[in-house]
Amino acid sequence: MINVVLCGGNGTRLWPVSRENYPKQFLKILNNKSFLQKTIENNLKFVSKFILVSNEHQYFMAVDQLDELKIDNYSSIIEPIGRNTAASIALSAFSVEEDDILFVTPSDHLITNNKYYEDAILKAKEEAKKGSIVTFGITPLYPTNAYGYIKVKNSDFICDVEAFKEKPSVEIAKQYLEDGNYYWNSGMFMFKAGVYLTELKTYAPDIYEASKKAYENSKKKDYIRIQLEDMSKIRDESIDYAVMEYSNNIKMVKADIEWKDIGDFDALYDILDKDEDGNTKNDVLFSLNSKNNLIFGKYKKQIAINGVNDLIVVDTPTALLITKRGEAQNVKEIVKHLKIQNPDIVKFGRTVYKPWGKYTNLEDMPNFKVKKITVKPKARLSLQKHFHRSEHWIVVSGIAEVTKGDEVFLLRPNESTYIEIREVHRLANPGQITLELIEVQVGEYLSEDDIIRLEDDYDR
Repeated sequence: MINVVLCGGNGTRLWPVSRENYPKQFLKILNNKSFLQKTIENNLKFVSKFILVSNEHQYFMAVDQLDELKIDNYSSIIEPIGRNTAASIALSAFSVEEDDILFVTPSDHLITNNKYYEDAILKAKEEAKKGSIVTFGITPLYPTNAYGYIKVKNSDFICDVEAFKEKPSVEIAKQYLEDGNYYWNSGMFMFKAGVYLTELKTYAPDIYEASKKAYENSKKKDYIRIQLEDMSKIRDESIDYAVMEYSNNIKMVKADIEWKDIGDFDALYDILDKDEDGNTKNDVLFSLNSKNNLIFGKYKKQIAINGVNDLIVVDTPTALLITKRGEAQNVKEIVKHLKIQNPDIVKFGRTVYKPWGKYTNLEDMPNFKVKKITVKPKARLSLQKHFHRSEHWIVVSGIAEVTKGDEVFLLRPNESTYIEIREVHRLANPGQITLELIEVQVGEYLSEDDIIRLEDDYDR
C-alpha cells in the first residue's frame, strides 16, 4: 500500500502563522512536529512507500521534514500550479502499477486514537483489494458547516454510500445529525490505482486525458516535475466532484477516530493546551481577568491581556490578527482582500523558505535591507546577478564557498566579501554543518525579482 500525501495549500486559513510560502501542514505547533510529520508517522506501519504531491515552492520543505524523520521510502510529484485533488491523485496513480493500493490522505489533519485508525485502514484495504473505492467517514460530534458530509444507506461498519453533500448551513447540519445516516467527509480515500483511473476516465475523461499527457511529458529525475503548459490544461476539480458524486463503486468505512481538520483557529483552539481560565498556554502571555482566549505568539515578545474573553490573537513579526472565537472561518476572506492590497504579506512571513535553506528579513528600509541567510549542508544558491543592488556578506557560522566572477574562494566566521552590481556570483555551503551569514543589500530597488539566474540546481 502506498500513501499519497497531498501537501498543497495556500496558507490562508491560519494566516498570519501560515502563508502561501509556508502553509499550515508544515507548522510545528504540537510537540515540535508538523501536521505533515504526524501524518507520516501515523501511516508508517501500514505502507511501503509515500508519494508527496506538492507545488514547486513547497516540495523541498516536505522533503526536509521527511528527512528529519529519517524517512527515505518516498517519491515526489511537483505541480507548477494547483489543479485540485482529482488531478493530483491521477498523477500519482499513473506513477505506480495498476494493482497498487493507494491510501490518499491530506497532510494537515490531526488523527489520534490509533487503535480505531488501524481497524479502519485494514477494513478499507480489504474493500480496496476487491476493487472498491473506499472513503472514510467520521461520526459527527456536532453540527458544523466546516466539513462536507457523506450520506450512507446502512449502519454497518462498511457502508454503501448514497450521496456526498457539500458543506451545509448549520441548520441543515443539525438535520443531518438528527437523521443519523450522515458522516463527516474526512478527505481520505483508498483504492487500487487502476480502479481510480478507470472511474476518472468514465466520469471525467477530460481530466483523465490531460493528466495522462501531463504525466507522460513530465521531467522524471529523483522526482516527477509536471510542466506548466500541461498542468494548465487540466480542469480544476476535486475527487469528490469528478468521481465520488457519480461512481456506483463506493464504500465508506466508519472511522471512529479522534480526527480534526485544523481548518481554522477555532479548530486549533480545541487541540491546544489551556490554563485554568481556558486561555491557550503561552510562555510569553500574562493574563488578567481574561478567559477562553487563543493567544498565539512565539517570538519572545511579552503579550498581556486584560478583561477580554473569547478572542483569537495571533502575533507574528510581520502581521497581527485579532478576531472573535467562532468567526475564524472569515480569516480566509481577510486574506482574499489582503492579496490585492498587500500580496507579499499573504505570500511570505519574516522567514522565507527556499530549496537551499531560508532567509530571514531583519531590517527592510527603502534603500537597504538586512537578511540572515541559512544554507543547508552541501547546498548552493543559483549562479546569478543583480542589476539594481550590491551585497555585503559576513559569515557568522560555517564555511561559505563564494563564486565572484572568475574567482572562487572560502569565507570563515567573521570574514566578509562584497558583491558589486551586475557581478556574477554564487553562494554555496561545502561543509557538513549549516552555513549562516548576514547579507546587507544596498540599492534603489531591492525586490526579490531583481535576480537573473544563469545556472540553478533546482530548475527554477
